[in-house]
Amino acid sequence: MTLRKRMTELLERGWFTLRQVSQELGIREREALEHLEHVARSARGSTPLRVEHARCIQCGFVFRKRSRLSPPSRCPRCKSERVEPPRFTLSRPEGS
Repeated sequence: MTLRKRMTELLERGWFTLRQVSQELGIREREALEHLEHVARSARGSTPLRVEHARCIQCGFVFRKRSRLSPPSRCPRCKSERVEPPRFTLSRPEGS
């Protein structure tokens, strides 16, 4: 089974951070990010990639407008580096 197929099956099971995906698949985070971007483009029709946005642990700022899938390094509001990374899943939103 290909790496992207394994990633797709993993993301269909629930919410995962980029680090969790890379650990589950046994690859580096940078490599997982590249595959995740491809999976996001491929999965637009049937079951789109859903993103739970990163947020600042210090002030609660939510990175809603961020288009990149990689975690931000620091908060633009309070400059804290304590940022909860985004989480991803492949599933339809509830109620659709």
